[in-house]
Amino acid sequence: MESTTLIQDNLEAVKGRFEKEGFCITPPIIPKELIERVIPHMEAVARGEYETGVEPHAIHFKPEDGPEKIKKVDQPHLCDRTILEFVSHPSIGEWAARLMDAEWVQVWAVQLLIKPPGCGAKGLVGWHQDKHYWPYWEGEPFTGWVAVSDVPEESGPVRYVTGSHKWGYLEGGDFYGSDDESQRDKIQLPEGAEWNETSAVMSAGQTVFHHRHTFHGSGPNYSEKPRISFAIHLRTNKTKPLYDATDREYYITDLDDPIKAPVIYGA
Repeated sequence: MESTTLIQDNLEAVKGRFEKEGFCITPPIIPKELIERVIPHMEAVARGEYETGVEPHAIHFKPEDGPEKIKKVDQPHLCDRTILEFVSHPSIGEWAARLMDAEWVQVWAVQLLIKPPGCGAKGLVGWHQDKHYWPYWEGEPFTGWVAVSDVPEESGPVRYVTGSHKWGYLEGGDFYGSDDESQRDKIQLPEGAEWNETSAVMSAGQTVFHHRHTFHGSGPNYSEKPRISFAIHLRTNKTKPLYDATDREYYITDLDDPIKAPVIYGA
């Protein structure tokens, strides 16, 4: 586990980038041993093998899609204890808490993402803001995207639009978009705004935190290895569910369930 001293030494630079650019990348914060141990469990869940006997909330690929299709599984930590251990790792919680000046941090959603090598357009993730998919929160939910494999430029890393978190919510984003250029042209930027992209090239164990309004997407994996990651959606004591939505929205029900929504800092 990363020491508090190392977190403090890096914190100001990382926090400054988050505030200025809408995203920031930490040093490696997940132990190599846990990374190596979780990969076969991720592959098992992607094959439909569930250690706990509990199915994931949703699976976003089908056998007929072929091996090139990006594999996205929602709530994989319900299916596997090692995945739950990984997404609950205290270093993620401590970095998130210090970044957001929070008293506590809770995981409320997780996505397992495996981008196959040579996937072409089937591995593309369209430009989007997470806010589009999170209408049921008030406050500041945010995301920690954890690299489980190394993520070089050729693997299709997450690409961020620098400073776009300052634009507020804009129409036109779509995670499932398959033509990023035409999609980008449909997004009406505020006057004076410029679209500048930055790739989150990372080593296994690093985490990139991003703001709910930061536009991001990713291209195909041209490397010879799969790009493996978790998107971990987080909230703090400053983020509350919209009370009139609690009876109909999966992700803001059962927030007291330590498996579905573990508190990973300040418990």
